[in-house]
Amino acid sequence: MTKGHGGFQECDTLNIFESVVKHQAHVNNPARMVEQTERAFDMAMSEMGPTQLNIPRDYFYGDNTFKIHGPKKIEQAAGGPMTLDLAFDALIKAKNPVILSGGGVVMADGVNDVVGLAEYLGCGVASTYLHNDSMIGSHDLALGPIGYLGSKAAMNAINKADCILAIGSRLNPFGTLPQYGMSYWPEDATLIQVDRDPKRLGLTKRADIEVCGDARLFAQEMLNRLKAKSEADVECLKGGQKEARAKGLKMLKDEWATELGEMTNRMDPLHKHGNGVLKPRQAIQELTKVIPKEAMVATDIGNSCSVAHGYLAFDEPRNFLGPMTFGNCGYASPAVTGAKVARPDKPAIALCGEGAWGMQMMDTLTNIRENIPITVCVFNNGQWGAEKKNQVLWFGDRYVGVDLQNPSFAEIAKAMGAEGIKVDEIDQVGPALQKALDMQMKEGKTTVIELITSRELGDPFRRDAMKLPKRMLQKYKHTSLDAESATQQPVNTRF
Repeated sequence: MTKGHGGFQECDTLNIFESVVKHQAHVNNPARMVEQTERAFDMAMSEMGPTQLNIPRDYFYGDNTFKIHGPKKIEQAAGGPMTLDLAFDALIKAKNPVILSGGGVVMADGVNDVVGLAEYLGCGVASTYLHNDSMIGSHDLALGPIGYLGSKAAMNAINKADCILAIGSRLNPFGTLPQYGMSYWPEDATLIQVDRDPKRLGLTKRADIEVCGDARLFAQEMLNRLKAKSEADVECLKGGQKEARAKGLKMLKDEWATELGEMTNRMDPLHKHGNGVLKPRQAIQELTKVIPKEAMVATDIGNSCSVAHGYLAFDEPRNFLGPMTFGNCGYASPAVTGAKVARPDKPAIALCGEGAWGMQMMDTLTNIRENIPITVCVFNNGQWGAEKKNQVLWFGDRYVGVDLQNPSFAEIAKAMGAEGIKVDEIDQVGPALQKALDMQMKEGKTTVIELITSRELGDPFRRDAMKLPKRMLQKYKHTSLDAESATQQPVNTRF
């Protein structure tokens, strides 16, 4: 009633949240309370995302008569008859198909169906960026994720494919940017995009065949059609190609495992490792050795956590929570806290840098107060790593607002009533996580593991969006650069 008068705590929440929710409902009359509430819940389920229900405070008082309906259930389909025929025709003509499995596969509970389709075709399955749980990670056909600091095995397989079957993916542009100095997305491959949201089809990449359908049902339909055909009618199954492709995929995975091992253990001469400081990649590798297969893992945005993208693999869907392309700092702890409420029987682990954890450390009090035990791994490298990488490469190692002076996060955790463990030697990483998980699952205890790491940085998130500065004013010309930093790493090591 008093909206627009500048009352206490008044702000336009609809405009604030418009870009981050799937649907907004504003109750403009108390008689529409149930209608708008039901629609908000229905849209949240059908759009697979958050919705906003805006209710003026004074509408909570008074009486109305309502009829409350049950949840609306929308029947899904594999796709339209014409596009299903086109997709199947392209699939049986492909000599070297690769499946790209996205978040829609997880949401449709279709991971096993995609696995069945891949097994029949004998083709590799790559996961989209931050959807590492969209394929069974231990499967022989699993290639790992594409996207930022993902798997070269997946990228090289995609690059060599003559047909890419993207199931349940928006094909987000950030998830297909060049990585490791190579532009891997093929120019001549046939692209089949399957998504249940027609607004996403062909939005970022012009697909040759666009199928508006449910990921699980589409995979089932393609497999049923393939089984009804003779193998002689399926190009990629002729003449021992399936066996040859399996060997090729294994070779790609072995090559990537070797290269990733070298990256993990390579010591940067500019940085001190050991004697109280961890190499970030080595710390991540040790964590992944201990993380249980059934664990729910949330990663934050930032340099150290994003490096984990190339190491994390899951055998169960719905176990990986990533911040996605919103890049929302402070995501990991609250995300995995919500997951723990839903599945208290599963271990819940958050990975975050210390800058991001500074935005969510107060959530630790919620974990303690509400008895929602989680385990948080904080990478403490004394900097905002992602922002600093840009300043290293394009601003001549001149740092503004990226170096952090930190207290002990382990001690802060203890002061809040949680357990705190400080880790500064590599052989302590695995035991620390195991201890924290035991306390979480057996004692209901939240633990913060503080990992003291060097300032070694990964690649920039958006090399395509940054360029060397060209100064126009004379007083700034001395800061102009002709080339990126030769070291690619910060020069103020601190450690």
